Amino acid sequence: MVPNGEGIGNMSKVAAISAGLILALTLAWAGCAEAGNWSRFRGPNGSGISKATTIPVKWGEDDYNWKVKLPGCGHSSPVVWEGKLFITCADAETGRRTLLRVDSINGKQIWRRDFASKTHHLHSFNSYASSTPVLDAEHVYIARATPEEVTLQALDHEGRDVWRRSLGAFDSMHGSGSSPILFGELVILAVDQKGKAFIIAVDRKTGKTRWRLERRSGLTPASTPCVQEADGTPPTLIFSSTAHGLSAVDPTTGKVVWGLEKVFLDRCVGSPISAGSLVVASYGFGSYGTRLVAVRPGSRAHGTEPKIIFDKKKPVSLVPTPIAKDGLLYLWVDQGRVICLDAVSGESVWDEKIDGKFFGSPVCVNDRIYCISMKGDVVVIATGRQFKLLARNALGEMSYSTPAVANGTMFLRTFNHLISLGGTGVR
Repeated sequence: MVPNGEGIGNMSKVAAISAGLILALTLAWAGCAEAGNWSRFRGPNGSGISKATTIPVKWGEDDYNWKVKLPGCGHSSPVVWEGKLFITCADAETGRRTLLRVDSINGKQIWRRDFASKTHHLHSFNSYASSTPVLDAEHVYIARATPEEVTLQALDHEGRDVWRRSLGAFDSMHGSGSSPILFGELVILAVDQKGKAFIIAVDRKTGKTRWRLERRSGLTPASTPCVQEADGTPPTLIFSSTAHGLSAVDPTTGKVVWGLEKVFLDRCVGSPISAGSLVVASYGFGSYGTRLVAVRPGSRAHGTEPKIIFDKKKPVSLVPTPIAKDGLLYLWVDQGRVICLDAVSGESVWDEKIDGKFFGSPVCVNDRIYCISMKGDVVVIATGRQFKLLARNALGEMSYSTPAVANGTMFLRTFNHLISLGGTGVR
């Protein structure tokens, strides 16, 4: 077992990282985003977009490749790397957390790791397994939180411990929901919270701190960062929170590149996305999305400020993260509505009601958008400038989760089951 990393990395040394290493980090991040894996929440860069052509529009239970019962509840998404599927679960009675590795071809459990814990207060819609793991070719990285401790941990693909970091106490009204991401050799986790807030980047092989950015305390978001790279600018990490609004952070140094504060007055639940040259994020109050903004990034180094290009008030999505594709932006609103906007101007293209309430985020596969309702219906619509409802497929039980799509197969999580759908030969 590798010893825990201690302390904050020397910022002057970090700032002196060579251009060659920056390029290597960027190429490594880009490589993870390709190759048909679904390695983090909402897949490549959190975009929710897959090029698969083997996922059906309509189906019944007989069309599943397999359906297996999970050893606990949870709202996290599956992640897949070259046929190895990982998913987290939890026991609502004891607080125990579980990480499973499943064979994505046949659904058989390869191994299971249980992590003892205890119960604590959560929002009634949250779970002890809401954070989605992140994967690379060697390791699976998981984050979990109790009031006493935030834990970031790496295991190899055989379930053996690689390293474990204890990151201090966690103070939140509703529990945790943010997921870690990878950028090159770094594992990055945002610990925005009511207590001591920070963003940390650790070495993926050792768990040692590469940089740490202290943050102001505030309402705990459930959002997961993305990478913004447009117009030939260096990549930045994009975070959304109440205390800091939208923040762009240099992934190699942990320094803030630009920030847009006081834009979110309440909780950020859905995650920010990269939409061409813009960054899109939202917040909401209670169960309703309140405001969505599309922002052109700035740069402190060049003296340019971020600028809001368009600003949409409710109805917008609170929990479901938007989809940006082919110049259009799709907002899947929690209360059962899909809104299509022009991704450049923010002008409305269409706005249609969809029966149901939604906590899972949509994913786009082969010009179709799939989203699971809380009731457990997978609603399928067509992309494009005209709304078209294609299908509604019942999973038979509730779900607050987001699908994963890897190697031509869709994986769907309900409260109690994991389901495989599609693949070679499916039309």
